[in-house]
Amino acid sequence: MANIDLSGYNLAELKGLQFDIEKEIKNRQQQDVKKAREQILEIAQNMGISVEELLAKGGAKGKKAGSGAKVNPQYHNPADNSQTWTGRGRQPKWVVEALGKGKSLDDLRI
Repeated sequence: MANIDLSGYNLAELKGLQFDIEKEIKNRQQQDVKKAREQILEIAQNMGISVEELLAKGGAKGKKAGSGAKVNPQYHNPADNSQTWTGRGRQPKWVVEALGKGKSLDDLRI
């Protein structure tokens, strides 16, 4: 990039340049978004996918994590069968303690 000596410009001229630069940046960003949109739509059309399918939530993956779907517990506390754990997320204190005492997760499996 060329170095431009801006020291000869007064404040109004510099602000004018700044305005013009920001305007050009915005225009180029809009052009990039338009071009990307056109490319995405072209790919979708070539794949036989409608715009509605492309923009539909969930897509082929189905529900996203955190959607409230229940997961059956896989482990239980041998000392208290009411304490269970699905095997997801942070290990409960009783799991950590059991592992610290030499037990394996297989020992805690339901």
